[in-house]
Amino acid sequence: MSVPKFKRVLLKLSGEALAGEKGFGLSPEIIKTVAQQVQEVVDLDVEVAVVVGAGNIWRGKTGSEMGMDRATADYMGMLATVMNSLALQDALEKLGIETRVQSSIVMTQVAEPYIRRRAIRHLEKKRVVIFAAGTGNPFFSTDTTAALRAAEIEADVILMGKNNVDGVYSADPKMDSTAVKYEELSYLEVIQQGLQVMDSTASTLCMDNDIPLIVFSIMENGNIKKAVLGEKIGTVVRRKS
Repeated sequence: MSVPKFKRVLLKLSGEALAGEKGFGLSPEIIKTVAQQVQEVVDLDVEVAVVVGAGNIWRGKTGSEMGMDRATADYMGMLATVMNSLALQDALEKLGIETRVQSSIVMTQVAEPYIRRRAIRHLEKKRVVIFAAGTGNPFFSTDTTAALRAAEIEADVILMGKNNVDGVYSADPKMDSTAVKYEELSYLEVIQQGLQVMDSTASTLCMDNDIPLIVFSIMENGNIKKAVLGEKIGTVVRRKS
């Protein structure tokens, strides 16, 4: 059996990735495929945590642009991430994978409250832990949540699964045919060039805590496993000395 490069990973999924081609709502087929890819990694004895966005249901920024109070709009987005997390939990448990959803907003009927030590204990017991409701605070993205939780659980890497791109490009490859795909970048280059990988808060958190990031397409089956095994895939972002 191939030896994994990482022992503990945090998988960051955009909400749009769970919507499939519809671009809105949840695609049962996509969720099942993602769950199967996670299962492949769990079978390698790798500890897996997940952070899911909510762009397929609601974006706080969109609500703010509509004239809604930004904090209220962001809280709505956090609740939407709980919906996505429960959908993913259901798909994983149908495959026989023990799973826990931990929410930064207390809602004990559907999820555990986020407790760092408990999350780590779940991971050590080979349970997949899904972090829901962002950081529990408005004005912070789920990218920042992923960076924060990865630092807290001491993840070896953040795996950022995208639905519409297979890495980081110099420009949008769908809009610019001259766009170049990067194989490797530093966090400083991402911040200085304004590349749309993570927001600046998330990038700075990863850089300060020396957490590498692999950006790849979640739409190709087996890609999560490839990333965990250290195969050359997508774009690697790390802190360079």
